[in-house]
Amino acid sequence: MDDDTTGTVIGRAGFTRRALLGTAGAGLLAGAGAGVAVAYARTGGVDEPAGGALGSARVPFHGEHQAGILEPQQARVQLAAFDLVDGLGRDGLRSLFQRWSKAAERLTAGEPAEEFDNQVALDAGPCSLTLTVGVGTPLFDKAGLADRRPAALDPLPAFPGDALDAARSDGDLFVQIGADDALVAVHALRVLQRLAAGAASLRWQSAGFARTPGATARPMTGRNLMGQIDGTNNPRPGEDGFAAKVFCAPGGDRPDWLAGGSYLVFRRIRMLLDHWEALPVDRQERVIGRRKADGAPLGAPAGAGEHTPVDLAAQGPDGALAIPADAHIRVAAPAANGGAAMLRRGFSYHDGPAADGSPDAGLLFLAFQADPRNGFTPVQRKLSRGDGLSRFLRHEASGLYAVLPGVPAGGYLGQQLVDG
Repeated sequence: MDDDTTGTVIGRAGFTRRALLGTAGAGLLAGAGAGVAVAYARTGGVDEPAGGALGSARVPFHGEHQAGILEPQQARVQLAAFDLVDGLGRDGLRSLFQRWSKAAERLTAGEPAEEFDNQVALDAGPCSLTLTVGVGTPLFDKAGLADRRPAALDPLPAFPGDALDAARSDGDLFVQIGADDALVAVHALRVLQRLAAGAASLRWQSAGFARTPGATARPMTGRNLMGQIDGTNNPRPGEDGFAAKVFCAPGGDRPDWLAGGSYLVFRRIRMLLDHWEALPVDRQERVIGRRKADGAPLGAPAGAGEHTPVDLAAQGPDGALAIPADAHIRVAAPAANGGAAMLRRGFSYHDGPAADGSPDAGLLFLAFQADPRNGFTPVQRKLSRGDGLSRFLRHEASGLYAVLPGVPAGGYLGQQLVDG
């Protein structure tokens, strides 16, 4: 980590202590009616700048991996997908990636974008801004790169219970923009959209939120909109095998250009909150498999907490399983899914009432993984068939993207793909 006049730098290999002041908000679910109960706690800290200026924290644009995967989760997110114009080709895609890279480097440093800046975020610092870009299956044909499309980017299968809206799914390009200030995130998206004019058009957009850094008096795992502590079992950097679960390495049917990249599954998961909130707390706990107040697994002794090991064989006084057979944490457990794991980094959303008057609210589920065929797909297939939580969730949009590798100094996004 270094400090300069721009503000506190959040290093790409570790974080300073500001992130310990707040946890990333809600995100449960990896699955069909539901997902893997997890969420996206900040993975480390960032130094509190002099005077406590939250906005001065800066995440470098350049690195082995794109920012926005390992870094602390921010308070706000803008997700968007773009479709390439017909006939753009490889040269047009290269030019777009170069324009986006130049703007992203400046914006993440807290500087105005050179090509376009409407001064929306002029008074703010970088606010931990990150921009993470992935490519969808159709891009490869449109850009004349069909021979470089990875096998793992085949479309996700249909899952029981899906109610997907094609207009809010998929796309040729995907962008995740995170920041600790909503204006900074919105401004960054607007810059990318303007820079894409003539090359790509906006297909869909979603806004989400998590807990603001410093909102709690001590570090705490966040809660989702169902009120559940959410994020206890998310994989963490430093654990054995973490990189192999999240990032791509050459070999087999994995292309060399994707080394250091990842795959991202996006799902917009609506929570049927009116139905959920009508359940007594003890029923909610049995659906999840954890106590609502402290996150401890059912069957754990008094005083246990969320990190108490889950005992799937524990029995209640009546001899029945303490954690029901269809409880979320049982069905989603890696041990029950061949060890499948993903780095989940989801955000809550609330877009007002739906047509029937119920809340249009839930989770913008994001899961990074080395291969969705061994990660999201088998887990989701099992969840869609046996997870009790699925009765209270509806998957309404979906996308699978190859997340581009990081950008070295002097390089640009997607260089390995278009020039490799």
